[in-house]
Amino acid sequence: MAMASTPKVVLGCIGFVVFWILAVFPAVPFLPIGRTAGSVLGALLMVIFQVLSPDQAYAAVDLPILGLLFGTMVVSVYLERADMFKYLGQLLSWRSRGGRDLLCRVSVITAITSALFTNDTCCVVLTEFVLKLCRQHNLPPQPFLLALASSANIGSSATPIGNPQNLVIALQSKISFGKFVVGLLPSMILGVLVNTLILLVLYWKLLSSEKDEEAVVQVEVSEEDVNSHRFSPTMLSHVGSPVDDLSLSEVNSESVYERNIGQIDVQRVESIITEVRDECVGSEGHHEGVSSRRSLKVNLQPIANGDNVRGIPLAEVLAGKEALRDKWKHIAWKTCVYLVTVGMLAALICGLNMSWSAIAAAIALVVLDFTDARPSLEKVSYSLLVFFSGMFITVDGFNKTGIPSALWDAVEPHAHINNALGLVILSVVIVVLSNLASNVPTVLLLGARVAASAAASGASVRKAWLILAWVSTVAGNLTLVGSAANLIVCEQARRTQFFGYHLSFWGHLKFGIPATLVVVSVGLPLIRS
Repeated sequence: MAMASTPKVVLGCIGFVVFWILAVFPAVPFLPIGRTAGSVLGALLMVIFQVLSPDQAYAAVDLPILGLLFGTMVVSVYLERADMFKYLGQLLSWRSRGGRDLLCRVSVITAITSALFTNDTCCVVLTEFVLKLCRQHNLPPQPFLLALASSANIGSSATPIGNPQNLVIALQSKISFGKFVVGLLPSMILGVLVNTLILLVLYWKLLSSEKDEEAVVQVEVSEEDVNSHRFSPTMLSHVGSPVDDLSLSEVNSESVYERNIGQIDVQRVESIITEVRDECVGSEGHHEGVSSRRSLKVNLQPIANGDNVRGIPLAEVLAGKEALRDKWKHIAWKTCVYLVTVGMLAALICGLNMSWSAIAAAIALVVLDFTDARPSLEKVSYSLLVFFSGMFITVDGFNKTGIPSALWDAVEPHAHINNALGLVILSVVIVVLSNLASNVPTVLLLGARVAASAAASGASVRKAWLILAWVSTVAGNLTLVGSAANLIVCEQARRTQFFGYHLSFWGHLKFGIPATLVVVSVGLPLIRS
């Protein structure tokens, strides 16, 4: 792509710099409007400055990526209601041996999850949960948030569905799901291990048993609060009566079984029902004194003074049957949630349209829930979707200036993957562009060119595509704005109620530079063609 006219280049750079500054420093004194509004402002400047036409701006928004993110976030809401975090909390806390052990577990689980559910969705779901774990164990949040974001990026490199740029590469290169995984899985495994080791070295003292009192905010979090966690990303404000909101949230956030189970001991009810059934078949005298020994605290009015079976109030028996019925309904509903999720993953692996597969799974769960979906849909981070939309427009406008293309044209003759120096140069270019113009536009810009360059030099074209996938994904760990996953973790941590924590640009950079350089370097030799 040729360089645009000088006015367009200057104005396009101004729009991109405004977006970049507000993405890095969302509360700058001269314009403290936040990342989402800053993203929209950058997009608007691209249109006002006529770097992009309005039609080009709308076309720049990647709807499949937004649809995929929306669908997986809705699925994640229902997975949480199906006690996913209860099991995840048990897995992370089972025989935990302190902060270092917990950091390793967060890294490994995050990497695996991001490979299956995309790195962005993984960070949306897990950030608040990780913060609660940190507070519960009196640990500093920064190393765990860095482990979450960086492991999500590295883990997502192993599959075509792990992140948007891998999806673009898989579609353009026509590499099958299996070959993609085989080519990058060894690099991903080693990358996660090395990344975790770097975090342990950098934060060894903070993760020890003696905590820095200034580094850790003392907030008491019970184990029950962690296990019953419900993630709460930035959501649209809703104007309504408090009573209406409370009643709908009760109906949708917990099943009838979950509300009743605190009032009725199901095992005792089962024994009562069994005894009543035995009484009906002739077990005379078996239940004397049952009412006094097995009384239940059920908030029900007796339907009549004489309504009992051998001392057992009929109201208690009916309530017990209702609780048992609700218990099995809840188990069946949870099973459906997990089956739908597995079906979504199977559809993605089989190569079906990713965004529509995720949306179909989300709507299936909404229908199966058979209640008002508003409280669940309000947990979708719509501000994040708006941020992505503005980012797509802003980055596309920056690409229209011709600056990224000019950079590639200058280094292309020296960036061949069949020699060590050329591989290093190519990796540096990908890392720089991924942090300057975002990884998805970098892949769109360089993909065909890198493949053509590899073919011309006699190198493996498939390996060239996989190198592009690996480096552009891990490059997201370099800076806070290098990956959407980093921004998601930062925003979720800052806005989380009671546990707000700000991950600064420079705090991330101190870890990002060594981690990115080392992980990219150790992973490149393991990529298989």
